[in-house]
Amino acid sequence: MISVYKNKISIGITVLLLASCNYFSSEPVEDPIARVGESYLLLSDLDKIIPDNVSPVDSTILANNYIQDWAQQQLMLSRAKLNIPELKQQEFENLVKQYRADLYINAYKEGLIAKSMDKQVSHMELATYYEKHKENFKLNERLVKIRYINVANDYDDINQLRSALRRFNQEDKQLLNSLALTFKSYSLNDSTWVKSSSIIQKLPKITNDNSGSYLKKSHFFELSDSLGVYLVTVNEVLERNDIAPLEYVEPTVRKIILNKRKLDFIKNLERELLDEATGDKEFEIFDIKQDSKQ
Repeated sequence: MISVYKNKISIGITVLLLASCNYFSSEPVEDPIARVGESYLLLSDLDKIIPDNVSPVDSTILANNYIQDWAQQQLMLSRAKLNIPELKQQEFENLVKQYRADLYINAYKEGLIAKSMDKQVSHMELATYYEKHKENFKLNERLVKIRYINVANDYDDINQLRSALRRFNQEDKQLLNSLALTFKSYSLNDSTWVKSSSIIQKLPKITNDNSGSYLKKSHFFELSDSLGVYLVTVNEVLERNDIAPLEYVEPTVRKIILNKRKLDFIKNLERELLDEATGDKEFEIFDIKQDSKQ
């Protein structure tokens, strides 16, 4: 592909090209495509950004656009260096060095964490942390456990569904599951906590203002609109500012525990690295002698 570039790109390059191999006294640059000052764009740079499956025409367009962008960036950079004070430039260079160091260090840490840190969190750990910090897990909205069925307005034998959904014994569960394909939508899993806002979005006529009248413990209600009939049984309710149950906040608790474990892992890593370097004489601190003024 590189050899093809030489033919394609030579037609359309309109930026600063090398006028002569002897223009500078430095060593020749291999396969230069464009130059701005002492910065060179190489053929190998273009090879990285031009896909293999593009046509020669599109390849030339992409190459020329990239060269123009590269040249503009280099020219702006050179002008910036001429006009920005040296003290500010040094500040930028220090930031760049620190950013580069952070990239390497963070990649190294994340690699060690992925390879060596234990990511399993037992139920005992979850429960212990939750019990110790449960005041931090107060709800900011009502939670409910419900089961509901949505059917068409002309559904046959809807009374059977009402009775089964309210009573909900083993036979009722089997019946409702066998009829599930005839429902427009449904949820029979009333062991999972759901945000009241999610229920309000699913069911018609329920709003934030009147939700308390519907979403009450052990409450059955029925709603309807032009799209169908909704049969709903509320199993349990937790109000705003109640303590969220562990089963609901378990993902959050797990994340907190793992983040704390990660911080401890990094602290131990840094301490062990420093101790090892000190023991191997790779790291040492010299006494700083200050001239005393008489």
